[in-house]
Amino acid sequence: MSTTAVAPLTIEDAELLVATARRAAEDAGVAVSVTVLDAGGHLLAFRRDDRAVLISGETSTRKAYTALQLNAPTADLVDAVRPGGLFHTLPTALDRPLLFIAGGVPVRRDGRLIGAIGVGGGAPEQDHGFATAAVAALA
Repeated sequence: MSTTAVAPLTIEDAELLVATARRAAEDAGVAVSVTVLDAGGHLLAFRRDDRAVLISGETSTRKAYTALQLNAPTADLVDAVRPGGLFHTLPTALDRPLLFIAGGVPVRRDGRLIGAIGVGGGAPEQDHGFATAAVAALA
């Protein structure tokens, strides 16, 4: 059985993700924080707009962590955590609390998960758009 190596998420990739998300947010007039994690959940890049509320930094990090852990955009997971949903009790089962609000998006290369980006500070739909724009720029 052979395996194909997939290039990891690099610092340069992370900086491009942050810059693209930041630019999209600025174009929309929104102050955001952006967090990029590698596949192991390690912080690769972070930026908080000075105009953004302080909690936006924690929010962007938890969104990225959630997208990474569940390998899905956080926007797709909202219904899963409601009572009766697939992940209703999941947040208590992990070491770090998850955040099921749109704005966390997995980053994949050649179909494999290599990291995640989280954006916080705007409306959830805006944050999701900023994050997906950043991931699209990396492709």
